[in-house]
Amino acid sequence: MFQNLDVFKTAMSMARHAGHMQALSAQNIANADTPGYRARDLPSFRESLTSADQGQRATRAGHLHGSTTRQVAAEERRSAQDPNGNTVSLELEMIKAVDASRQHNRALAIYRNNLSILRTSLGRG
Repeated sequence: MFQNLDVFKTAMSMARHAGHMQALSAQNIANADTPGYRARDLPSFRESLTSADQGQRATRAGHLHGSTTRQVAAEERRSAQDPNGNTVSLELEMIKAVDASRQHNRALAIYRNNLSILRTSLGRG
């Protein structure tokens, strides 16, 4: 009955996505002065979730095709460049870092609330 709780998997995927967003934002900020560096972005969680559902997905390790994990590739940001060819905007990176923090907190809240509901339904609340 409780073997396949997709809400926990989705919350974990959302938290993982937020972590990747935060790491990319930190990498972009670290390279803000590097000539020719192209800032990288991840698509939103919604876009990555719907694009990952398009292909085959393995539900067990024994399956031949598909994968059990969903990887989303980072894309280069091609917006405004500095004269040295760098595309990092510190203001935009600050906004993206705050957005990643909010997404991570949202994922943890979803996880905690559903865990509380599950405990209550089992009489252990």
